[in-house]
Amino acid sequence: MKALVLTAPSTFEYADYPDPEIRNPDDVLIRIRAAAICGSDVHGMDGSTGRRKPPVIMGHEAAGEIAAVGRSVTGFKPGDRVTFDSTEYCGECEFCRRGEVNLCSNRKVLGVSCDEYRRDGAFAEFLVVPQRILYHIPKSLDFVGAALAEPSAVAAHAAAITPLKMGDTIAVVGSGLIGLLLIQILRAFSPGLIVAFDPDRERLKAAEKAGATAGFDPSNPAELEAAIGLTGKRGFDRVFEAVGATAPIQTALAAVRKGGSITLIGNVSPMIQLPLQSVVTRQISLLGSCATAGEYPLVLDLLASGKIDYASVVSAAAPLSEGAGWFRRLYAREKGLLKVVLEP
Repeated sequence: MKALVLTAPSTFEYADYPDPEIRNPDDVLIRIRAAAICGSDVHGMDGSTGRRKPPVIMGHEAAGEIAAVGRSVTGFKPGDRVTFDSTEYCGECEFCRRGEVNLCSNRKVLGVSCDEYRRDGAFAEFLVVPQRILYHIPKSLDFVGAALAEPSAVAAHAAAITPLKMGDTIAVVGSGLIGLLLIQILRAFSPGLIVAFDPDRERLKAAEKAGATAGFDPSNPAELEAAIGLTGKRGFDRVFEAVGATAPIQTALAAVRKGGSITLIGNVSPMIQLPLQSVVTRQISLLGSCATAGEYPLVLDLLASGKIDYASVVSAAAPLSEGAGWFRRLYAREKGLLKVVLEP
């Protein structure tokens, strides 16, 4: 098969690669039809994260059709259109038995190569995954849209673990892909106040189009004050942080009310400066959100119904053979580029 292989830091080769094989009775061979480039792939391609050690096929946001199934597979057959979780969980450990599959003690993330394991991903013509992480694609949803199920589920998981109540005021810090998907998901279930924070004016426009009540530049003290003013100056009940760096997390802390919560989704920076006194004396709950744990059916319904408008966040769909160039453009933070989907 053909694959886009990371052969050295920031170096890709579109080349022949051994076909994956069904080795376990519950394995499924998938012909990949669409695979989206994740921000973690872009950040990891240069070797700085230690999670993409060459050689490896990256890619974990994808969809395709089943080419073959193992002898124990039920409910899926060749020709079925499917997408799949990015986390290959074991299904047997303590966390899996509790339904917390995202915290699996034996988890492997597709397209990741690190000290603990190496697992090729979806930037290829074929991929083998276990049946337990598969989901059928609704008839009204195409492969490109289905490839956006994974980041949509990441956003939905953050909402699911947050103690949201009817009437809560909400702020989303960061209007990148996850932030925009999260706003659409929140808006699908709440008519209330949802404010977006981002220093980029174009992204704020996208956030308002996605359903945010208003967008504000948090680097401008007057705008931050104006945003908080919409809550009667008390601050937001629930704040989501979708970047993962010191400045946006401090924005989240400045925006949240006493006794409120901040759900941390982004992790661009492994370490940040945290104003601990503000957290402790105002009794702020900090929640870390990791991957997904059962949100795929929900987001596939939202994608199929148009309540998540995936076309609004897809900047381009291009052949897999052109993937190296798109990675370079994303790494360079080319203005206007958000989500790129590669098609083998």
